[in-house]
Amino acid sequence: MSLTINSHTHKKKKTSSKAAQILQKLLKENPQLQQLADKSTDVSAFAGGVREMAMEYMKAHPDAYRFYRFKTQGHEALAALGWQDFSAIRMLDYLDHEGSSYADLNLRGKKVKSEAFGIIWQEVRGQETGATEEFFLDMLHLFRQFRGRATRQAPSRRQVLEWMDAHPSGLDPRIVQIRRKNKERIIRVIIDKLDQGIFRSRRFVFPEGATMEEKLRLMIEWWDNHLFHLKFAVRDPDTLNEMLGFSLNDQTMDLLHRARERGIPFFVNPYYLSLLNVDVPDFARGADLAIRYYVIYSKELVDEFGHIVAWEKEDIVEPGKPNAAGWLLPNSHNIHRRYPEVAIMIPDTMGRACAGLCASCQRMYDFQRGNLNFNLEKLKPKESWNDKLAMIMKYWEDDSQLRDILITGGDALMSSDKSMDKILNAVYEMAVRKKKKNETLPDGEKHAEIQRIRLGTRLPVYLPQRITEELTRILAAFREKASKVGVRQFVIQTHFQSPMEVTPEARQGLMRLTAAGWTVTNQLVFTAPASRRGHTSKLRQVLNDVGVLPYYTFSVKGYKENAFKFATNARAAQEQMEEKRVGEIPVEYRKRIRSFPLDAENMVEHIDTLRQEADIPFLATDRNVLNLPGVGKSMTYRVIGITHDGRRILEFDHDHTRVHSPVIDKLGKFVIIESKSIAQYLAQLEEMGEDPADYESIWGYSIGETEPRMSIYEYPDFDFALTEKITNYGG
Repeated sequence: MSLTINSHTHKKKKTSSKAAQILQKLLKENPQLQQLADKSTDVSAFAGGVREMAMEYMKAHPDAYRFYRFKTQGHEALAALGWQDFSAIRMLDYLDHEGSSYADLNLRGKKVKSEAFGIIWQEVRGQETGATEEFFLDMLHLFRQFRGRATRQAPSRRQVLEWMDAHPSGLDPRIVQIRRKNKERIIRVIIDKLDQGIFRSRRFVFPEGATMEEKLRLMIEWWDNHLFHLKFAVRDPDTLNEMLGFSLNDQTMDLLHRARERGIPFFVNPYYLSLLNVDVPDFARGADLAIRYYVIYSKELVDEFGHIVAWEKEDIVEPGKPNAAGWLLPNSHNIHRRYPEVAIMIPDTMGRACAGLCASCQRMYDFQRGNLNFNLEKLKPKESWNDKLAMIMKYWEDDSQLRDILITGGDALMSSDKSMDKILNAVYEMAVRKKKKNETLPDGEKHAEIQRIRLGTRLPVYLPQRITEELTRILAAFREKASKVGVRQFVIQTHFQSPMEVTPEARQGLMRLTAAGWTVTNQLVFTAPASRRGHTSKLRQVLNDVGVLPYYTFSVKGYKENAFKFATNARAAQEQMEEKRVGEIPVEYRKRIRSFPLDAENMVEHIDTLRQEADIPFLATDRNVLNLPGVGKSMTYRVIGITHDGRRILEFDHDHTRVHSPVIDKLGKFVIIESKSIAQYLAQLEEMGEDPADYESIWGYSIGETEPRMSIYEYPDFDFALTEKITNYGG
């Protein structure tokens, strides 16, 4: 499926007959709206009449009015709103922004107008607007909600569990058997290409005169070596298709060839490729879609590559100048920073690469610029890296607020054991110096000390063979010595996208990480296939089973390049309110989970015990958020408008539950225009085999508030008074 987003020239286009039919249904169901349009001589009068309707409702619902006026805010205030309240607030927000224009980066910055009621008035008066059926469907559902005809009935726990059961995991014995066949097929292709000299390797070589049986035996042994998968990663569409049993159709192959011509990197390792189904039994039909969306590029991505703009503005760094979050950084690419307490490191090692390219990668802008690539040999650290590493440590050592370091990339665990050990030792020595320096400072002038070290990696998913005994020895040794100088939290942040990615190999890797004393948390990217009913909840459950705690559920960011993968924010809110709630941890248990990381070695037991005592199928420890195209993460938003083709216009505020850079006071709110309409999203789900009726309440979700952070993710308190001085800040 490919999505079409119309340009702002819509007024020149004729309104379709289907759109006109939906408008007539809207007017028939709301005769007051028809009468108002008939007697209004201009849009202003019509909008004024609609406002009177909404305000009449508000007179009887003062809590809703206070929320609309921002007199009350927060997650509890949102939870107290009624279903009709949502619609009345949205109507007033539409009216407050009627006629406003916004730069639509889905259309490369073209201006689009929000004129929800202007379109209706013009159509009633016989003026064709070119508005689509998606627009009128959204308005039809808005008024049904406002009139009380559309109600919200939260699904029962039993219903949620049934939806979850529809999604198999990679630990299902039937799925394991399918993957064995996939592995054998891929291995035979690699053998054939080695024999033909198409693939070459100095490390992985067959003995002279080896039989096919001997070659297969060697291949199975090599399969457990992560370097094998990096060496024989697929770098072109034709090899991909061959390893998938020539199962890709002509349209997909044409698209992949065009992607390669446009310069989009192509890198899929054999292990991850073995997770894609070729011969699909009924019980697993569509089960691998979330994985497939990560491997197969969309038409939108191919068309937009070369025009992608940086979503997170703080990623654009000029030495000597503050980034968008106000931070002065020592160079242009090794450190990213948004918050006072947190700094992100991207090392000049193989950690700049990944074991595969996710089609919705947050750093696709950097791939487009050539900053990131898959030339693995060229990414080995140079001598200059030692100097840069020392410079980064000095920058952090002198920082007054820093307490949390995230080493990522690329992928942190793509670094060799030697590089990883060097980076961690440098961090340890910096933490020691920071702590010693504090001994010379009086209370109230002391700097924050390092409390949390995180590694950002998708390798537990993409290439669990990388999690070797030697790597876990390095991680365990670092944890032991860093714990003695005040570091309390050791976290692996990974990206499982689907329960189908939780394989026996992944489970073994995860067990090694937790055995090393590191807490593993997951950040799900809420793509269209991952957003199917029950899918995310099943992922939470399966991850809990293997000792992983959900951390974030991210709405897909990016503009048109990610339109195909995008699940609307309304669906994210619906999943949060209707499905995630069955895993809500009772208040009396929430303090207990804060101690889990102190005994990460027994994480599975801790999670199982809590689930049993609280009688919940999973721990809903994640927060639903979107990385804002400015600074930080948030799910605090209101739908303030709608385009002529039904795409919603959202105004996001910042997450006020956490400490931000001081620049936050200058930035204000952010307007984001979604890349697809609710109707388009539902049509896409239907193509996946979903029943749109299961999602009926999605139309009414138009407000979000960022959830409070779980105690397990809070920083420990310092036993001294921290300075208020903020260093390395120039905003």
